[in-house]
Amino acid sequence: MPSGTLTGVLNGSNSYTRQRLAGLPTMIRKNWISLCTGAGLCAVPFTQKQVEGLSHETLIRRASSLVTDSTNTFLSQTTLALVDSLTQYVKAVHMLLALQKRYVTSVTKLNSMEEEAVWQIIVRQRAEVSDRRDEYKSFESNWMNAINLSKMAAEVAYNAGADQASITARTNLQVAQAHVEDIRQQSLEAERMLVETKAEEMKRTPPLASEAVEEDIPEAYLRED
Repeated sequence: MPSGTLTGVLNGSNSYTRQRLAGLPTMIRKNWISLCTGAGLCAVPFTQKQVEGLSHETLIRRASSLVTDSTNTFLSQTTLALVDSLTQYVKAVHMLLALQKRYVTSVTKLNSMEEEAVWQIIVRQRAEVSDRRDEYKSFESNWMNAINLSKMAAEVAYNAGADQASITARTNLQVAQAHVEDIRQQSLEAERMLVETKAEEMKRTPPLASEAVEEDIPEAYLRED
């Protein structure tokens, strides 16, 4: 292809591309409201048809409803993750309790090899409990952030006049907190049972095992009041 022809094709292509790019803002403006300030703050929440003839108060009220929708989703997901991880933690603690009680009642009947085998199972379960505790602690941090965001979103919606959105957000908060509180009580009960077995196990197990029993117990239960 002659160079002149190639140049013409490229120029034509570039011209077409520039026309397409130049047309994008117009196309966007037909479908979206895009209000930007010099500081770079932009609001693009609704379509052109949705905002025609609406006041700023109405738009703010609608925007606050969108915020509560998002925070409700975030709260639901973090609550599910926290409840599930706490449930797995409680199961792991109860399994550890069962293993330790079985070990204490049968330790005098085991030979050294059997005792070592049982103790290794307990050690692995201790690691499982620790991992589950770390997992739920990480989800707990996300959940607390979601709780705080939901509280703020509910307040914003209320102040903006989006009463239904505010009520929904507060209801979801109560439900989420109730679910988490229920499983937290179960975890506290499991940890309490773990503490109650400490004295007996430390008396009836070898020194090394007694030290490990203390490691199983959450730090908060080992501190003096």
